[in-house]
Amino acid sequence: MKVARRSRDTEPRPTVRRAALAVGAAVALVTGLAGVGASAAPATLDTAAPGKQSATLPYLNPRLSTERRVDDLLSRMTMAEKIGQMTQAERANATPADVTELGLGSILSGGGSVPEDNTPEGWADMVDAFQDGALASRLGIPVLYGVDAVHGHANLYGATVFPHNIGLGATRDAKLVEEVNHITAKETRATGPQWNFAPCLCVVRDDRWGRTYESFGETPGLVSRLSVAVRGLQGRRGQLDHRDRVLATPKHFAGDGLTTYGTPTGDYTVDQGISIVSRQEFARLALAPYWPAIQRYGAGSVMPSFSSVDWTEDGVGNPTKMTAHRELLTGVLKGRMGFDGLVISDWEAIHQLPGTWNEQVRAAVNAGIDMAMEPAQFRQFITALTEEVEAGRVSTARIDDAVTRILTAKFELGLFEEPYTDRRNLDEVGSAKHRKVARQAVAESQVLLKNRGHVLPLSKKAPLYVAGSNADNIGNQAGGWTLTWQGGSTNVIPGSTILEAVDDASRRNVTFSETASTPVPSGATGIVVVGETPYAEGFGDVGGPQWAYDPGDNGVPRPVKDMKLSAADQQAVDTVCTQAAECVVIVISGRPLEIAPALLSKIDGLVAGWLPGSEGDGVADVLFGKKRFTGKLPVTWPRTVEQEPINVGDADYDPLYPYGFGLSTR
Repeated sequence: MKVARRSRDTEPRPTVRRAALAVGAAVALVTGLAGVGASAAPATLDTAAPGKQSATLPYLNPRLSTERRVDDLLSRMTMAEKIGQMTQAERANATPADVTELGLGSILSGGGSVPEDNTPEGWADMVDAFQDGALASRLGIPVLYGVDAVHGHANLYGATVFPHNIGLGATRDAKLVEEVNHITAKETRATGPQWNFAPCLCVVRDDRWGRTYESFGETPGLVSRLSVAVRGLQGRRGQLDHRDRVLATPKHFAGDGLTTYGTPTGDYTVDQGISIVSRQEFARLALAPYWPAIQRYGAGSVMPSFSSVDWTEDGVGNPTKMTAHRELLTGVLKGRMGFDGLVISDWEAIHQLPGTWNEQVRAAVNAGIDMAMEPAQFRQFITALTEEVEAGRVSTARIDDAVTRILTAKFELGLFEEPYTDRRNLDEVGSAKHRKVARQAVAESQVLLKNRGHVLPLSKKAPLYVAGSNADNIGNQAGGWTLTWQGGSTNVIPGSTILEAVDDASRRNVTFSETASTPVPSGATGIVVVGETPYAEGFGDVGGPQWAYDPGDNGVPRPVKDMKLSAADQQAVDTVCTQAAECVVIVISGRPLEIAPALLSKIDGLVAGWLPGSEGDGVADVLFGKKRFTGKLPVTWPRTVEQEPINVGDADYDPLYPYGFGLSTR
């Protein structure tokens, strides 16, 4: 059988690059400055050379320091313009005219929120349209555009889709993680967005959490080491204005990986719950990765978590939502850690705080939130914050501090000189060069858990029989945050499934039967690819909500998330491993899954494949010995789900496979 490969039609259409600045808007900007403060002086614009104004307005002069430019611009802003800069809206709910009218500081694309033309050029056109709106405002302050490019710019069809962080954690390869994030930055900024809400620096301590795959692992040492992802996105200090860099956002500050099972409100069982720990444990497990991210790599923004923290040693029992946690946001993050970037709230996180809407806004901003992610209620946020300032409940100094941080990021990104998308890297989106790095990341992320009789690497002589729900499903292989927020089994992206990769690598007869209903040929080696279907956030919590999100599911609820193989997967493994001469099982999942002892005893080779993304060829590389297995478990693999939470160092530690385990092959 020869498997047809999916098309990689990702070539952008030819385009004419826009001018660096809208000259008409710049002229309007200068004339509109009349009477806005005694220090305002007219500027001389060279209309023959857009973007090269010999400006006497200090904030338009690129030869001045960022600090002086920020101070000058801040002195010219009205309170309405400042509050507008502190506001972020979702692209589906805002227009370029809204950006002009309100002076919005930022626009974002939530998971699955994409332009109608979901191509590199379509993204660039969309972002530039919002930039048109920003430059048409009185002061012409460019807009920041943010996305969740958490394993590549995966909202974009045709982007390179890398393994999720849990797989990268298995590689233990800091240099590779930096390179993966550099490519993500390059593909993201080439298509317009200059801000990435990544990396996730949570230290996951309970794999029942639906965001486990967003973590590099369960120890603060591993996550701290891989916080180099920040440098991958931003580059070294002073490189933010390069066309292959974006503003990074370590998240979620802090403790979202430590939440106690059963503490969230609503249907979630872990996500957005309460971290019930001592201050010492919180510092060790939750705060540790942020020190290098901020002090060594200079992270430009940070996103607080939805979680709450309850300091257990004080006996108060009064958990505080991170969005309103002044001690941690202002005292620790902006104080002890010396963070001088901007703090962006998570999606409508302010709405989760106690009190009236005005009280919620006041608490968040006074705690240290600099920009509010208000996808739909951005106007209401502006109104409420304006009222709080006018009433003296939020100080002008707090507003000025927030806006200073926002403007600093925009100047350092070079947006005042080059506000529009630099499209010279468009043809690199999803390029063979980038996919080669993704393939390497996949190969290094594979963890060999069992290798009875040295079944791996596979012999090149025996026929192959491939089965399992995840063998030929690239949507399952990519997981959540791929094209849509929750991902989907029916989401098809350019790339290679594991079946396609095996077929290409083996160059011999391959029989495929997803359910293993076709008899296994005599003497065949079986490969069974099983595991989870996609999810994101609380919808992946064990015992969490069951729902039908993917339109391709036709209203049928998605499989329950229980960290166990489905009945169909178990049957496929049992059938193939009983009939085949030898069998290898690959688990495609965002976390360890429970494998019953009776089933495990029938398996010759067991591989933790995680969520490899678009390049299934990387899995085949280690199966057939083109590359060695080198991956090590970034989290503990339990015997049963009931052992959760289980982490290395526990007094009663008795896992199926311990943290750091991983066999190698020659």
